[in-house]
Amino acid sequence: MMIVFLLHCAATLFMTGLIWFVQVVHYPLFANVGAAEFLAYQQAHMRLTSLVVLPPMLMELAGAGILAMAPPAGVSKGAVWCGLLLVLIIWASTALLQVPRHGALVSHGFDAGQHLTLVASNWIRTVAWTARSALVLWMLYALMPPNLPTP
Repeated sequence: MMIVFLLHCAATLFMTGLIWFVQVVHYPLFANVGAAEFLAYQQAHMRLTSLVVLPPMLMELAGAGILAMAPPAGVSKGAVWCGLLLVLIIWASTALLQVPRHGALVSHGFDAGQHLTLVASNWIRTVAWTARSALVLWMLYALMPPNLPTP
């Protein structure tokens, strides 16, 4: 079970770092891609981003489900269920808000309104993944042996 937990932590921490990069750097820069190049850029972005985010997102979802069914000793059921709820919020936001915005940007080219909605709605995932990172780090701390030195 510890390997599941550690892989789950790694996926969550990876995705948290990635979402902050996307929120602060990547999505805002969409506005700087020229109109003539935007369609090809957006299509490539969607294809390549899926290769990077889908494996850790699936690993995180699976880990959250497994941990909710069998929490590690020393971690409360409430904590793992909260983690699962945050994962479900992330997936719902992705499916209902971000993916449709990306689809609209592919279908109609760059649109300032769609872009603004994409950037604004992505804060849901950014906050949820940040909260998940805090949660998994707290769980990791709770699982540390008591005789380890603390700072």
